[in-house]
Amino acid sequence: MSPRDESSSTRGRTGGPFTPARIAILALAVLALVFIFENTRQVTIRLLIPEVSMPLYLALLAVFVVGLCCGGYFMRRRGGR
Repeated sequence: MSPRDESSSTRGRTGGPFTPARIAILALAVLALVFIFENTRQVTIRLLIPEVSMPLYLALLAVFVVGLCCGGYFMRRRGGR
């Protein structure tokens, strides 16, 4: 392999699977999940018009999943430019 081939094959790599940013995101996700599952009491949530009674952890988990989806969507769009 020539030096030119080696530099082009490693150009896309940026430190492997455990970068500081990925570790920080993973730690925040774990903390969010711990927070969600520690809050188990029943709450009443108003969704525009209807009122829904559910465990707080389900409401927090739903918001967490929506946030993950939104974040993934915007990161994918940003990477495509």
